[in-house]
Amino acid sequence: MDIKEKLEILADAAKYDVSCSSSGSNRKNTNAGLGNGSMGGICHSWSEDGRCISLLKILMTNNCIYNCEYCINRRENDTVRATFTPEEIADLTMNFYRRNYIEGLFLSSGIIKNPDYTMEQIIKVGLLLRNKYNFNGYIHMKAIPGASPDLVKQMGLLVDRMSINIELPTQKALSELAPEKKIKDIVRPMGDVKNELMVYGAERQKFAHTPKFLPAGQTTQMIIGANRETDFEIIKASEGLYQNYSLKRVYYSGFVPVVKSKWTEGIEKAPLLREHRLYQADFLMRGYKFKADDILNINDANLDLRIDPKSNWAINNIERFPIEINTATYDQLMKIPGFGRTYANRIIAARKFRRITYSDLKQMKISTKRAQHFILVNGVYKGLKFRHKNELRELMSAPDAPNYQQLSMFDQGMS
Repeated sequence: MDIKEKLEILADAAKYDVSCSSSGSNRKNTNAGLGNGSMGGICHSWSEDGRCISLLKILMTNNCIYNCEYCINRRENDTVRATFTPEEIADLTMNFYRRNYIEGLFLSSGIIKNPDYTMEQIIKVGLLLRNKYNFNGYIHMKAIPGASPDLVKQMGLLVDRMSINIELPTQKALSELAPEKKIKDIVRPMGDVKNELMVYGAERQKFAHTPKFLPAGQTTQMIIGANRETDFEIIKASEGLYQNYSLKRVYYSGFVPVVKSKWTEGIEKAPLLREHRLYQADFLMRGYKFKADDILNINDANLDLRIDPKSNWAINNIERFPIEINTATYDQLMKIPGFGRTYANRIIAARKFRRITYSDLKQMKISTKRAQHFILVNGVYKGLKFRHKNELRELMSAPDAPNYQQLSMFDQGMS
């Protein structure tokens, strides 16, 4: 099997990992053209300083010793298998980089033989790129659950970002769908990474030339909808991961029934809108100091797909509103739907000089489309009139939202 065939197989096998999103381009060059957009595993991610960068996104191998019920690369699945050598991946990365196709590498892998052996092979790629080719571009690698702490540390000194996939939000789901994997084997490397980051931070304050350890931090991925878990269970699990392991991000991947299994029989593909709402809820926890218990609870365990989680929280706590923005604290302004850090800072800065009016908000380019139902501006309320919170929810909800799907330019009825 030649390199191009391997690339097609292992780039396609990597598409279910959402830690960076695939461009999906297959634009070929012509004699009169410039550039080449290939489906061969080019994806986009973001560096430590926020730049959007293009990465070669592939698996080292789609062979795997595990038989996870949700995975297309499971041991018993009948699929074409391929494996790159570390030298092939390093050579591919450098050739793509020299042609300006990519700025870095995103590398994951199925499990070969055992976790430590697989980690050793992945680390060889990092060693070749950093030491043989002197490659200083961005590298994101997946650590293998169950690998030894020494290997996790070695990888962390070579790459910019590391992912250790939790995969499923509950122990029950993991026991049923991936019984060969143990939750302790997944979270232990996360803890090792957190400890090493703390050591690096302390040493960096004393010694300026301390070798970098994961400057872009660690992330994880969670499959949603594979075990009929609730949104409350998902965001609770994410909250625990953020608190205990200092993760940069939790990525959510909607379940796609790519293989047949008695455990996932009858479960359909998770809707895109559910993913979107979970990302919104996740951002409320990371950026707005919300707790999982603020957003959902056992009795109200799933996000309302018709309305964003922040608006839903505000409606459920309507007794706290409307808030007078001329006297509200920063934290109160951050709880208002439609307001974020930028708006809150603008309001606080402006009201040092005068009481703010709706006219002032317009001059400050602050939209009140959603916020108007929850605020007073110099005593003036311009929101909807409603008798109870459920009426407000219905008035603010988009029609037929549970049926939302990816839009097409050619759908009938669109103007």
